[in-house]
Amino acid sequence: MMADRESSLTALVTTYIRAAHQLFDAQPLILDDPVALSLLGADAAIQIRQAVERHQTPEGRVLRAHVVLRSRFTEDRLAAAVFRGIKQYVILGAGFDTFAFRQPQWAKKLKIFEVDHPGTQAMKRSKLAAAGIVLPENLVFADVDFEKESLHDGLCRHRVSNAELTFFSWLGVTMYLKEDAIDAVLKTVAAFPESSEIVLTFIQPPTSLSDAEKKSYARLVESVASAGEPFVSYFEPDALEAKLRNLCFSKMVFLSPADAQAGYFQQRPNDLPAPAVTNIVAAIR
Repeated sequence: MMADRESSLTALVTTYIRAAHQLFDAQPLILDDPVALSLLGADAAIQIRQAVERHQTPEGRVLRAHVVLRSRFTEDRLAAAVFRGIKQYVILGAGFDTFAFRQPQWAKKLKIFEVDHPGTQAMKRSKLAAAGIVLPENLVFADVDFEKESLHDGLCRHRVSNAELTFFSWLGVTMYLKEDAIDAVLKTVAAFPESSEIVLTFIQPPTSLSDAEKKSYARLVESVASAGEPFVSYFEPDALEAKLRNLCFSKMVFLSPADAQAGYFQQRPNDLPAPAVTNIVAAIR
């Protein structure tokens, strides 16, 4: 889920953002992820604290709120899906996701597949080994180089069963892909049995933003482009819903700012701002 790089810089940055949430934000945390700090190494906490001014800018706090919200919403959806019979959890563009290493008891019967570029996975496995983090028995590293094979072929090679109810997460990826590549992934997911589910994030066209949001967005666009991972795809929610329905997804749940506020921000201190825009959708076959 990345360009022809050895590993994804944005995936690593996202892990630092999750780790900053553990260090700077009040309890109860939106995403309790102590593994993020361990994964980043012994000096990570010092480095993050030294960069406190950057993390605590209004833009930094908005970005952090989005990053932890999308993971928490996905994991809440996964928990509900397990109780309706989901057997496999496929993390597309897994990067340095830590769910498998802090999985709750209800996840132990899942087969968890982390799908990503071989370079990113090699870096992650090196960091896990350095941190002494034991790989859980139900985890499979599913390396897939999308310049050499399709997602369908990669999943088959790693023995992901297309006969089992499956939950997919696809966070922070679609904006880096052209629409035909996005369609190919969604078609692969849509071939799984009814009641399978995917949670994905997307970016709306900047024309939908306020003037203040456009300035912040422009800085984000410049930052990811300078890292070699520019945004290339945008969706209005109605257009994305139509695309998903055309692929036979029967139910869509767009997380609204009001629902995010009520479900995740209302009962905690206001050190993190509830999002004005969410751009997260769950789609069920």
